[in-house]
Amino acid sequence: MPAQFLQYINQYGYLAIFVLILVQEIGIPTPLPNELLMLFSGYLAFSGTLKLYLVLLCIVTADFLGANMLFTTFYFFGPYILQHKPKWFPLSTQKINKLSAKVSNGGMWTIFLGRVTPFIRGYISVIVGLLHIKPKSYVPVTFITACLVTCTYVITGFFLGPYWAQVAGKLETVKYVVLAIILLVAAFFIIRRFRPKKADLSANPQP
Repeated sequence: MPAQFLQYINQYGYLAIFVLILVQEIGIPTPLPNELLMLFSGYLAFSGTLKLYLVLLCIVTADFLGANMLFTTFYFFGPYILQHKPKWFPLSTQKINKLSAKVSNGGMWTIFLGRVTPFIRGYISVIVGLLHIKPKSYVPVTFITACLVTCTYVITGFFLGPYWAQVAGKLETVKYVVLAIILLVAAFFIIRRFRPKKADLSANPQP
């Protein structure tokens, strides 16, 4: 973990965490991935440097605000931004069209899965804004996924506190293990949601 970021977090505490999470959530990359920052924030709560409930409140708020800032920007100004797309913009027109097709075909559950998946979380807000999906449909998804993802990482970091010295060098592995758990839980609920009920199966017997 970059030393300058550790110093920044130790010096400014909750404000540093809030800013770093928000900055990445609106699409500005930093050398410290949000997942690692959340794990480290959980450890700081375990060590007593920060309070767990304030860390959770800070990170959930930053994630939620960042996602909706991106969504709102592309909801109202998406066509103009794409027509004047700067060179550093990470999404090509081809990639945007591909993601848009997937979101359009998959509906809100595809958006939900995208919002819990690293690397494309922010892009989902861009695509949903471009598709002009109603805020009343998307805002609740951003809140639920913000709580699910951030709380899982922070609490994992908190419980890893006693073993931090051993796992500090393996945070990338921990990050992907947590991601796998989140995706499995999400997939479980999606399967339950769409699995045909017994009554439906009996009403439509196979020939």
